[in-house]
Amino acid sequence: MTAGVSTACLYPEPLEESLYQLAVNGISEVEIFVNTHSELERGFSHNLSSIMKKFEVNCVSVHPFTSEIETLMFFSDYERRINDILEYHKLYFEFMNTVGAELFVFHGGKGNKPVEFYCERYSRLYRLGKEFGVTVAIENVARCQSGSSAFIRDTAKMLGDEFAFVLDTKQAVRSHENPFAFIDSAGKGLKHIHISDSGEMGDCLLIGKGSFRFRQFFEKISKVNSSVNVILELYRSGFSGISDLVSSYNILLNMTEPYRRAKT
Repeated sequence: MTAGVSTACLYPEPLEESLYQLAVNGISEVEIFVNTHSELERGFSHNLSSIMKKFEVNCVSVHPFTSEIETLMFFSDYERRINDILEYHKLYFEFMNTVGAELFVFHGGKGNKPVEFYCERYSRLYRLGKEFGVTVAIENVARCQSGSSAFIRDTAKMLGDEFAFVLDTKQAVRSHENPFAFIDSAGKGLKHIHISDSGEMGDCLLIGKGSFRFRQFFEKISKVNSSVNVILELYRSGFSGISDLVSSYNILLNMTEPYRRAKT
């Protein structure tokens, strides 16, 4: 079990500056949130890779800026769209190969498409990712079909070995779902976690500012997949500065330490 921080926490700072800030503050595992097309260019990705090598930072995952058009491009009846978006995602996967990331975050579609249709479209992207050594994982997002733990259970059952899942605790709360329910729904397909605290003050808080049951959560996770990545993902309005973010990361690091020892 590894602990890290998403560059998205520092948005709208430029990606390379966000990555540098995390790196110089001793954060060794990151998720990179790609914010725009030009950041997928080869020279840019090599620059990010150089920063990570200099500071011995590992990129475990990538989040795309195109999440909001996934409904349009992957889940319409217009076949040419999915062909085009699959071709575009090769840019993401090449970027991931450069920065060393192996997991790609996928929000999926909004609406109420039949689970068979959803799984067929997701499978196309999943299989393309595997050609690049990348695992495409569905994230539970409140505004998407994936916001339902029952939907995740159905997709996991239908997809079998071609299923991977990202559990976002704040999105579970926004869906009025228990985050623990998604662990049961995804089973061994759970590969990655976006974590934050939650409670009376909000659903996306610094660790220690809410009442989320972290110990029970990690205990349950460890019994399902002890090699997951646990990434702190906060909105910039939720903390004062980089010192708050680093402090929350260090708490997370300590929380996950027993499970890293267990793995080794």
